[in-house]
Order: sequence, then C-alpha cells, then structure tokens
Amino acid sequence: MPELPEVERARQVLLGALDREIADIDDTDDWVCRPHRPGDIANALAGGRLVEAHRRGKAMWCETETADGSAGPRLGIHLGMGGRLIVSGDDGEQAGGEPDRPDRSPRKPEWDRFTVTFADGGQLRLFDKRRLGRVRLEPDIDALGPDAEDITPAQFRERIARGRSAVKARLLDQSVLAGVGNLLADETLWQARIRPSVPADELTRTELDRLHRALESSLRAAIEKGGVHTGEVIGERNADGACPRCGAPMLHGTVGGRSTWWCSAEQQ
Repeated sequence: MPELPEVERARQVLLGALDREIADIDDTDDWVCRPHRPGDIANALAGGRLVEAHRRGKAMWCETETADGSAGPRLGIHLGMGGRLIVSGDDGEQAGGEPDRPDRSPRKPEWDRFTVTFADGGQLRLFDKRRLGRVRLEPDIDALGPDAEDITPAQFRERIARGRSAVKARLLDQSVLAGVGNLLADETLWQARIRPSVPADELTRTELDRLHRALESSLRAAIEKGGVHTGEVIGERNADGACPRCGAPMLHGTVGGRSTWWCSAEQQ
C-alpha cells in the first residue's frame, strides 16, 4: 500500500493538472468510483477545473471549481495498492505513486480506471492494474489524525504515548497519526533504535523526541528518493538481513498484526 511519501509524490504530480478546463471525464468503472454511478463525477466536474491539490497522510484530494467559477465538490483520489497518477500535457507525462520497477509490464489502456481529459488535450489518469484504487466526491477525512509530515514534537509525544499498545501499533494507527505504513514504521523505529513492541506509554520524552526526529528524516529521505522502499533498513527486511549500522542479524515477528523487522542488537 502506498505510504505518505508515495502519495506526496503523486500529489506533486497532481499539481500539473490544476487550473486546466475539464472537457470530459471517464468515470465508468463503477467499482473504482463507488458509490457513484457512471456519469455522476463527470456531471459534477465537467466544464470546471481542479484548483488545489491536498494531502493528509495517505489521503489525497482536489478542491474544484465549477464552470461558473463557484466552489465545486472535492475530488478524492486514493491510489490503493499499486496505483499511479499520470498527468500529461505539452511537456509530456509525469507519474507519481507506486515507484517504477525494471520488471514492470507495459501499461494497458484498460488499466486506466479513471480519466480526466482537459480542453488542452492533456489528461489526468489513475492507472491501477489491480483495481484497488478509489475515486469519489467529498471524501471523508475527519477520522484521520494529524499529518505525519506536519506534526509537532509536542503533538507527537502526546498522541503516541497516550496508550499502552506497542509503539509500532501507535505509529500505524491513522487516527493517531496519518501517513505511516508498515515499511515507514520499521524504518523510523530502526533509525531511532527503539524496539517496535515496547509499550508506547513506557517511552521517555527523550525517546519520543528521538522517534519524532527519525520520522522527520525518514519521510524527507523517502520523498526525495522516490518512496519508502529506499529506506536504509528496508532491503534488510529478510531472513538473511543484517543491520546496516552494526551488522547484527535482523529479527522478525508480528507487532500490531503486521510483519515487523528490527535489529537484534540495537533495538532491544
């Protein structure tokens, strides 16, 4: 599942779709566009424009403007597992979401699940081979906690240390902190040298502040380098893995219902 860095890169690509008149919308995939019927999104947005691109955690949406210049409904776009946004124009195509891989199969037209065609001839497409993405009007983001990229140290300490569940489970709880997924949680905890299973309310202020700094640096690096898969410890999350810092074997277990890897020496 794309995590905050992948969604942020997709949001940056989405900026290229702003302030362009919408000529047509293909919203005929009634699974990706549920609960809307084919034509509902097209009728609401055709002739208007996308005017702002926002993100909170893994949730992404556009503010829209109708043809007469009044505010339109928000357009929510969720990448699902493996989805990508592609925006085309005079300067070619830009894509954001799941990173490219050398073994990626060629794109097929039927994998474009939702398409906005602009009056200038360019397009915004949700490419989603697995059909797990989602496009809907007026997405509900009220249940999400603060964005992981924007949360202050004080907010972080208060929200993470509030319960007795494992610290990794707190990081993954989107109502506590929006945007952290399984890989980013492992990378952040490894950076901070904190055991994933330690109860969150047992962490000291020093440890919580160190964890917040690790989250900031992990996010910044992942956004710059192309996604959470670029993290320092991610390539060592396997049976033969060794800690990139000290060389100790990596350990594996389940924390908060998720597969988890940590250093056997430094995260005790």
